[in-house]
Amino acid sequence: MARAWYDPVTGDLVNTVKPEMVRQVISEDTSKKVRETLESVVANGTGRPAFIDGYRVGGKTGTAQKVINGRYSADEHIVSFIGFAPADDPKIVIYAAVDDPQGIQFGGVVAAPLVKNMMEDALRYLKVPPRKDQLDKKYQYGDTKIAEVPNLVGMSVTDIYEDLNMNFNLAKSGAGKYVINQLPKAGTRVEQGSTIRIYLSDQDPGPQEADDGKPKGQQ
Repeated sequence: MARAWYDPVTGDLVNTVKPEMVRQVISEDTSKKVRETLESVVANGTGRPAFIDGYRVGGKTGTAQKVINGRYSADEHIVSFIGFAPADDPKIVIYAAVDDPQGIQFGGVVAAPLVKNMMEDALRYLKVPPRKDQLDKKYQYGDTKIAEVPNLVGMSVTDIYEDLNMNFNLAKSGAGKYVINQLPKAGTRVEQGSTIRIYLSDQDPGPQEADDGKPKGQQ
C-alpha cells in the first residue's frame, strides 16, 4: 500500500493514506513461531544463499512448474524467494521471481542470492545495526564460511605465517618485518579466503589491541 500520492509534474503532495486495521488474522504468538521457522529456512535450509552475517533474515523459497497449453511443463519453471529482516522485528520485505531461468531451476539457488544483495543494501540504507543473536548458519558443502579477521598489527610476518591458523589470503604493502596497519580491521567478519592487506615497516609498533580488546593475533 502506498503511503502518499504526489503530483508527478509539480511534486506536490496530493493525498496521504493512513492504514486502518480491519481484523487480526493470526495471533502474535503464531506470527512469532512462523517468523522463527522461516528464519531457520535461511540459516539451515534451502534459503541459505540469502543468509546475511549479523542480521536475522527469514524467508521461503519457491519453485513452480509453468503451465503451458493447459499442462505442467517438465522443463520450464518460475523460481522465487521472499525474504524479510530483521526476523524478530521486520523492517523490509523483498520478493524476487525469475521466469524460466536457464540451468539450475531452484528458488534457493537462483532467487535467494538476488534478495540477499538487495537486502544488504536496504538494511544499510535504513541504518539497521548488525547484531550477534542470529541463528548460526548450518554450512554444507560448497557454502562460503564467515570468519573474524584477527589482529595482526604488531606481529612479525614470520609469526603470522608460523603461529596463526589463517583462513585468509595476505597481501603485503611496503617493506619491513612488522605489521603496522591492516585492512580490514581486526574483528571484521568476512568470508573465509578473503584478502587481508598488511602494511609493513621495520619499526616494531609494540603490542596492539583490537577494537574488541583482544590481544594481537587472538581470534
